[in-house]
Amino acid sequence: MKFLHTSDWHLGRSFHRVGLLDAQAAFVDHLIDTARTHEVDAVLVAGDVYDRAVPPLPAVRLFDRALHRLADLGVPTVMISGNHDSAHRLGVGAGLIGRAGIHLRTDPAGCADPVVLADVHGDVAFYGLPYLEPALVKDEVGAAQAGHEAVLGAAMDRVRADLAGRGPGTRSVVLAHAFVTGGQPSDSERDITVGGVAAVPAAVFDGVDYAALGHLHGCQTITDRVRYSGSPLAYSFSETDHRKTMWLVELGPAGELTAERLDTPVPRPLARIRGDLDGLLADPDLARHEDAWVEATLTDPVRPAEPMARLAARFPHVLSLAFDPQGADTGPGPSYAERLKGRSDQEIAEDFVVHVRGGAPDDRERDVLRRAFDDVRTDDTLRETDR
Repeated sequence: MKFLHTSDWHLGRSFHRVGLLDAQAAFVDHLIDTARTHEVDAVLVAGDVYDRAVPPLPAVRLFDRALHRLADLGVPTVMISGNHDSAHRLGVGAGLIGRAGIHLRTDPAGCADPVVLADVHGDVAFYGLPYLEPALVKDEVGAAQAGHEAVLGAAMDRVRADLAGRGPGTRSVVLAHAFVTGGQPSDSERDITVGGVAAVPAAVFDGVDYAALGHLHGCQTITDRVRYSGSPLAYSFSETDHRKTMWLVELGPAGELTAERLDTPVPRPLARIRGDLDGLLADPDLARHEDAWVEATLTDPVRPAEPMARLAARFPHVLSLAFDPQGADTGPGPSYAERLKGRSDQEIAEDFVVHVRGGAPDDRERDVLRRAFDDVRTDDTLRETDR
């Protein structure tokens, strides 16, 4: 059984105000061509089809075209909803669409109801686990508590129970949208921390032949059988060094697995450059970045005049400008934004308590803050679902 593993299309997303719809359309073209060329038996999309719960109409049209082209190609497709998607919207008409070979899995209640495909060696059961917001699905999946590991573990228990009742030799693939321990995040993923914990162990997927993961935007191998495809396009400058790909996976008759990375089209390379303005404008080594989308960090002791316009004269696609003055008195310390960079909401709130009170919060107070953030995150998810 041969299939393509993709995820995190984020249709409708832009890159620093630059629209990416044409690049996303080029990826869909590439996906169709790749499925045809490699004669795959299935295409998997592990969540975050859209960038937001209510996507713009051009993104919906592109998704519609993609579904029709996959159906016309005769390649069964399994898709799950991610934390950016509205599960209800993405799942509208799933039963009817499934008749065309496009299988949308957006309801947690159906996590143990696989799409079963067959090859000459027998059946392969594809289980779609949509993004599981712990507070919302705890009871539905029978989890003991509202945490990512608990709800995903409960869903996987159901998968393993269903698989145990199937014929001998049935191979299995799980699609899931989660943050698995060992994965490397980037700046473009939405935080899914609940109860102070975001990650789940890879062992939660024990017992299946392959786990096709979505959520993290870098292609990576957690174990030989647990992999992220990553996003097909870069969505932040933190992904400058990413190689954007999808996995071509083949399952042998006894579950033997081979996986090959296939490159996806790059609309424009990314570059991060750093130095004083005059140096950046004169450095011959930077000529290779003149056609790239550029993030520039200026180190001039004094902010130069019209830096963006001057940079754009050499780097016409410069999109982001930051300042990190060197060798000068920069005042009392880093900016507020710099102090917050890379810190979670929980850490920021705890720092505020220290600032106001002069002492760190105790365990009880940390738990109150954690539950408050979890409640806000759950409310946001409910609002997006109900839109």
